[in-house]
Amino acid sequence: MYRNYRSPNYKSKSETYRSIRHYDYGPQPYVVNINEATLRNTNFRTAIWTGNHLQLTLMCINPGEDIGLEIHPDVDQFLRIEMGQGIVLMGDNKNRLDFRENIYDGDAIIIPAGKWHNVINTGRIPLKLYSIYAPPQHPHGTVHVTKADAQEAEKYAH
Repeated sequence: MYRNYRSPNYKSKSETYRSIRHYDYGPQPYVVNINEATLRNTNFRTAIWTGNHLQLTLMCINPGEDIGLEIHPDVDQFLRIEMGQGIVLMGDNKNRLDFRENIYDGDAIIIPAGKWHNVINTGRIPLKLYSIYAPPQHPHGTVHVTKADAQEAEKYAH
C-alpha cells in the first residue's frame, strides 16, 4: 500500500491501494498518500513509519469508542482528522480536562507533552486519523487491530 524507495516491486497507486499492508518503513525515506492510507486503515493503530525522532501512525476509532485517556510526559503529538467527528479533551490533571473541542475531518490537533488527553468518536462512522509522535511513542512496527490489543500491549510496555 505504501511506497518506499527500497521497494523491489513498486506498483501504481491504483494497484497498491487495493489492500492494506502492515509494514513500518522507518527509518528509510518514504512517500505516502497520507489521506488514502488513513482512510483505508481499519486497525485501531498501525505504525507506518518509525524513526529515531518521529513516528507516524494511522488510527481508526469506532463509533462510540475513544483513544483512551492518556499522557505522554516527553512526547509532543500531532493529530489530523481525515474522516468522522468527535471531541478532543485535554488538561493538566486526568480528573480535570478543561480543554474541550469538537473535531471534524480536516481538523488538526496539537497535544503538548505532559497533557492528559482523549479523543472520542461521537459520530456514526469510524473516526479516521493519523498521528505524529515526536519522539516515537510505540515500538517499531506496532499494529493494534483493536483498542483491547492496544491496552494489552500497554500493560507490558512500562
